Formats: sequence, C-alpha cells, structure tokens
Amino acid sequence: MERKKRIVVLGAAESGAGAAVLAKLKGFDTFVSDAGSIKDKYKAQLDKYGIEWEEGHHSEEKILNADEVVKSPGIPDNAPLIVKLRERQIPIISEIELAGRYTNAVMVCITGSNGKTTTTSLIYHIFKSAGLNVGLAGNIGNSLALQVATEQHDYYVIELSSFQLDNMYDFRVNIAILMNITPDHLDRYDNCMQNYVDSKMRIIQNQTEDDAFIFWNDDPIIKRELKKYGLKAQLFPFSAFKGNGAVAYADEGKVIIEKPIEFNMEQEELALRGTHNLYNSLAAGISANIAGIKKECIRKALADFKGVPHRLEYIATVRGIRFINDSKATNVNATWYALQSMTTKTVLIVGGKDKGNDYTEIEDLVKEKCSALIYLGVDNSKLHKAFDHLGLPVADINTGMKDAVEAAYRLAKKGETVLLSPCCASFDLFKNMEDRGDQFRKYATEL
Repeated sequence: MERKKRIVVLGAAESGAGAAVLAKLKGFDTFVSDAGSIKDKYKAQLDKYGIEWEEGHHSEEKILNADEVVKSPGIPDNAPLIVKLRERQIPIISEIELAGRYTNAVMVCITGSNGKTTTTSLIYHIFKSAGLNVGLAGNIGNSLALQVATEQHDYYVIELSSFQLDNMYDFRVNIAILMNITPDHLDRYDNCMQNYVDSKMRIIQNQTEDDAFIFWNDDPIIKRELKKYGLKAQLFPFSAFKGNGAVAYADEGKVIIEKPIEFNMEQEELALRGTHNLYNSLAAGISANIAGIKKECIRKALADFKGVPHRLEYIATVRGIRFINDSKATNVNATWYALQSMTTKTVLIVGGKDKGNDYTEIEDLVKEKCSALIYLGVDNSKLHKAFDHLGLPVADINTGMKDAVEAAYRLAKKGETVLLSPCCASFDLFKNMEDRGDQFRKYATEL
C-alpha cells in the first residue's frame, strides 16, 4: 500500500491546530509538535480528529521524516529545528498556504506595518453587514485552515503578518491591501529593512489581471518598490488628498472613491476618526466597492463600525483625565499615529521589548503633545537616552502596569489624556499585547 504523505505541524495554537485538522481531513499522516505547552482547547480539538501530538519538546525522529512542514509564524527561521529541516530540503509552509490549496473562495488579504487589524475588522464588518458569506482569519479571527476544513465561506478577509507571508508561495490574493511599510520586527530580519520590505511585497506575488492591489499612494517605500515589480493586478492607490493618481481620497469634507463604481460619503459620518483611520476606511471602502457591495451598505457599515480593542480604545475618564488604550501600538510608527491624533496634552506610557526601534521618528510629537512620560519595561535605558533630554517629567517603572497607571494618574492634570501606546512588544512584563491592554483597562477603571 502506498505510504500516506506526512505533514508535520510545528506549533499548536490557533493556526497550527487548524492546519492539523485540515491536513488530517485531507488524508495526510499528521503529527503536531509544540516546544511549549498546548492549551486545553487545542488538545481537545486535536484529540477530536485523532491527531497525534506532543508538547514541551520536539521529537526530531518524528519531525525530520516529514514530506512537508507547516510552521507557526512565531517560530523564527534560525531556530535549530528549522535549520535542520532546510538542510534536508523539506518544504516549510504557513497555515495560510496550506488552506489556500483547498478553497476557491475570494481572498481579501491585508498587510502593512500599521492599520492591519482595524482595516481587516472593518472590511469584515462591511462584508458581513452586506450579507456575504465571509470568514475572518489570519492574525485575527479563527484559523483559515480550520474554516476551510469545516465551514466553507465564499470570501475570506485575512490579516497577514510579514511572518505569515514569508512562508507563502503559491497562495493567490484576489484583493490585496498594503497599508504602509515602516520599520518593524527588524530583529527577525537580520536588522535589514529591505528583508522586511520584501516580505510585505509578497502579498502581490501571484496576482493576475483579474485581481486588485490597494495601497497607500504616499508611502515612499511602496512607491519605490512598485517600480521593481511587473504588476498585473488592477491598481487602486488611496491617499488623504486628491491628486497624484489616487483613486480614493478625502476632498472638501467628502470621502471619494472613483472606481470601479463611483462612491462618496461625508467624512464626518465615518465611525473612525483621525488621518490613520481615514486610510483604514478608504482601503476598506475600496475593497467593498470591488466586491460589488451596494453603496448604501458600504456607507452604513463605515458609519456604524465599533472599532478594535487595544487600538486607541477609550477606557474611562477619571476626575477629568481620559485614559486611552493603544496597547496594539507595538512599533514607533503606530505610536506616531496615536500621538498625532491626541487633542489634549498627553501622559504617554511607552516601553517594553524593543525591536530595534528608532525613537527619533516620534521625538517632535513627544515634545509637542506630551506633558510627561512613563517608561514601562524591564530595561528602559534606550528610552532614557531617547527622551530624557526633552526635560519632561519621567517615571521609570519596571514592576508592572498597576504602578505605571498610578504614576501616570499622579502626573496627569485635569483635562489631559493618559495614553498607553508602547512602541514595543509586550513580552518583557506581559503575556502578550492583549494582556498589557487588559491590565491597563483594569487598573485605570479601578482608580
């Protein structure tokens, strides 16, 4: 009897467990290995489908005999096991790549250094509100592979990180959205910006003339990169301003989309405020327009969207001081947008696990907008070097969120805003970005 093709899945969180279920249902000999511990809900999922798994270590003899490996995006390419797999020329793919082989759904994929989650959530909201059979996947929502295995949607709206794109090869994106490219995750790309840029540009790699590419028209890096590619897709550049070839923009208080179907609405009716959110709304509006969703459905959904947790999320006002949770700001550019949108003097809580950040990008905004700074991290030396010379009051906190919130509250005056917008990853003091934001919410509402 012919040997079954063997697929090994490394990492058993949302994407890994979903990939394993799909592989098993498609008849592969499937094995899952996680060097850490596997959550009970994923163990139950794997057991339900009779999938063999291990946790706490990697058994090389059960992994290096794979025909193909599905790798969790969190595992870096220089991990010893990945190096061994490459030496044996065993193909390594992402969960998204695997899922794409088994569906003919329309793929709407969003990437960029900032704005991905809000734009993805907004597009999903518009499609869902319009009554389309749509799934939400990638960095948010449920595993794409699990949905392909068990649900079958006509459309998938997928948030893609650079790490996911790195292991995608034949996957074709029908509507690709690139919000922007600014330095991020450089620690994973040999501190080489071009390596990171190349990852982001993979979103267009298999597009045809039947597909669409939506991108921010004013991004200097995207502009430069586009010259290198023989683009086949139809182009939909967006901008805050009319001109320079943008097909979607704001002009005289209106949001305008010129094609494929003319669309406009009053800018003040948009649920999301600020320039960065205008970009998110434009990208989402174009996607819905391309999908043929009726104008009134797009207008209504852009107006009643509720926003995304941990992204400029209003928490509370305590004795005249507003608390805003922007824990999702894990790079400098995200914090730049957050500070730009502040309309009062701001006490900024910043810091965490630095990813090779260059803080000079926000120095002028910190000077203009901030009344005090809270450095929240195990090691705040780089923040001291970057900002102490501005002469603002500073609190140095390496104990946790409770002390950071209390310090910010002490330093803030009535009418000011306390903004958690850390610029950094959360893993030095918190489980993840959500945990950091949840703790901020908890301690701010307990004041």
